[in-house]
Amino acid sequence: MLRQARLVETRREGVKVYYRLADEEVCRFFFALRDLARARLAEVEQVVRDYLEARDELEPVSRQTLLERLGRGDVTVLDVRPPEEFAAGHIPGARSVPLPELERRLDELPRDVEVVAYCRGPYCVLAPEALGILRAAGFRARRLEDGFPEWRLAGLPVEVGERRWPSGS
Repeated sequence: MLRQARLVETRREGVKVYYRLADEEVCRFFFALRDLARARLAEVEQVVRDYLEARDELEPVSRQTLLERLGRGDVTVLDVRPPEEFAAGHIPGARSVPLPELERRLDELPRDVEVVAYCRGPYCVLAPEALGILRAAGFRARRLEDGFPEWRLAGLPVEVGERRWPSGS
């Protein structure tokens, strides 16, 4: 139905079909609908507060603050989305470490700077789960206040393609 309404586009690879939003206007529409639901339905706000925000001991990092910190080089940015999403677009300088791989790849992350994790947006559970893993391993870690779709829609810098990080860098 979404494809028929031209809200998403599809791409077939073998037996898999990949979906993506048709354009940025669809993304804006989705964000407006999400924000309306959050404002009108107390239950949505309560779920966000109970599940996501209650797990955050520290205040999330704003997009502007992260951009400034990237410029200073005093942060490691961690994209915990699947590799296909990272390759389609990510925050410049981010390291792709999908959540299922995080525990076994912790030794690839520097411990001398704070780690900021991000995923698909304010309702995505990947970044909050990554914080739990990172903090349990002794890292200073926070999450981006929202996610990559909001970053892109705000017109902030974006890189496309895979990026391989050698161990220890």
